[in-house]
Amino acid sequence: MKQVKRPHDWRLIYFGCLSLLVGAGFWLPLGSGLAQEPSITTRAERQATEAAIEKALTFLLEQQSDDGAITQGQHNTTMTALAIMALASTGVTPSQDDAKGQAMQKALEFVLKPEQQTDEGYFGQADGSRMYGHGIITLMLSELAGMGADVEQDQKIHQACQSGIDLILKAQRHTKQGPNRGGWRYTPDAVDADLSVSVWQLMALRSAKNDGLDVPDAAIEQAIGYLKRSCTSPLGPDGKPQREESGFHYTPGGSDIQFAMTAAGVLAMQVCGQYDSPLVEQATKWLKAHPPKWGERYFLYGTYYYAQAMHQQGGETAVEAERAVRDLLLPKQNPDGSWAREGEEGAGGKIYATAMAVLSLSVNYHYLPIYQR
Repeated sequence: MKQVKRPHDWRLIYFGCLSLLVGAGFWLPLGSGLAQEPSITTRAERQATEAAIEKALTFLLEQQSDDGAITQGQHNTTMTALAIMALASTGVTPSQDDAKGQAMQKALEFVLKPEQQTDEGYFGQADGSRMYGHGIITLMLSELAGMGADVEQDQKIHQACQSGIDLILKAQRHTKQGPNRGGWRYTPDAVDADLSVSVWQLMALRSAKNDGLDVPDAAIEQAIGYLKRSCTSPLGPDGKPQREESGFHYTPGGSDIQFAMTAAGVLAMQVCGQYDSPLVEQATKWLKAHPPKWGERYFLYGTYYYAQAMHQQGGETAVEAERAVRDLLLPKQNPDGSWAREGEEGAGGKIYATAMAVLSLSVNYHYLPIYQR
């Protein structure tokens, strides 16, 4: 096999430095970079969060099967990818010579099996996860680029990720009418779009672009156009929402503000560099007035985006969100370290719920590049 240069060894160095800081008791600052402003998170709060995350990771690793999958029997490749992301968000890498590193390496090999991806690069067929799973898996591979256990695994990650990105770009180019242009839906050949599926594809594209993969600027611009059309308020000539309260809706044209979709929309705009957009400003204001509540629809899904989006805002907004997420999630953790949800999210099982909870709690570690502004 032809060997490739590991293009992201800086990530290994970065992860190592952050591990030393966290291990020494430093809570890394909110916002971007390594040092801008101190967090007001107390030592007791840090320790409670760290203990909950460690229990959750132990639970996830206990679910790993001999073939490397971390799943409880549904959407195996996608659930394994989410578990890998959860591990990576706390600083674990597949090159580590310990139980966590070896588990991640084995999980990656499961995801990278040829049968998990079609010849066209599609991950969503083998495990029935459709474009949801495809976006999640491709994002995970992009975030882990250059951090494989060895050069051969890096080569596999790169090839699978590039094929996944090509599929996302091809699906975006598939003919869509009116407000659906620039978005994605359940299948690669869909003629419509929704915000929930689209955000995963967009995060994968942005992560891949940061890795140096070929992602045309036009694809990002078209996606931004779709995000704007998903705003719950008509936009004026100046690009500002005309209603005093505005957020994001599941599909373009909806006027009711939805928590999960608003959190996802804010993060998607931020990932595209639209930090100062009036849409982000208005939607962030709405999210601050309507923080997540256990029991609402798509709670874990929305809280994951909420945690990231508020973290990107920095300052007191990020601190308040960090505490809100912690105060909601920690009391709901099961004795075995897992979380569980019912309703629409119940189909994902404890693997989904636990991985999403860890990803929501770990944004302050700054380990995953997608968490950084």
